[in-house]
Amino acid sequence: MADLAQLLHDTMRRRRLTAQALADKTGIRTPRIRVFAQDGATGPIRPTEQELHELALALALPLVTVLDAAGPVPAGATS
Repeated sequence: MADLAQLLHDTMRRRRLTAQALADKTGIRTPRIRVFAQDGATGPIRPTEQELHELALALALPLVTVLDAAGPVPAGATS
């Protein structure tokens, strides 16, 4: 199981996407994407389930891969 930070870093690099470009594709604020790419899902700012869905879609990754990398999302997590 890959860590969310590593998955985002590798995929964004492969697709030549910046945090800003990914933010434009998803509607997730750029600082949040930067934190996810740096700290993964275990940092002080955690992705919501909706954000994980948006990231999977924007990066053309299987949703299950992104969810597995993020680990369990706390119930009631908000953006």
